[in-house]
Amino acid sequence: QVQLVESGGGLVQPGGSLTLSCAASGSTSNLLAMAWYRQGPGKQRELVAAISRFSNTNYADSVKGRFTISRIDANYTVHLQMNSLKPEDTATYYCNFNPGNFWGPGTQVSVSS
Repeated sequence: QVQLVESGGGLVQPGGSLTLSCAASGSTSNLLAMAWYRQGPGKQRELVAAISRFSNTNYADSVKGRFTISRIDANYTVHLQMNSLKPEDTATYYCNFNPGNFWGPGTQVSVSS
């Protein structure tokens, strides 16, 4: 079993930055792909960014050029650097590790003046 814990969420003004982190523990030896999803109020959960075992990345069009996903395999951690935040980025952000489709409990990001 794998346990994921996100951190780094909070309240930030438009144009500000936040860095989210997700750390895995448990049976982590076979984890390959890591990703961040988000779910805004009244919206479906959507993929924000993903990174493969070989650090290939892909991003939702809405965050390209503003968000950067990175991973540290030594401690099974994935980060999401979020810059130029907009009110529409307000959501609960979840990390997801595969194989196994493991999810963290989520961390709230609120962008408001």
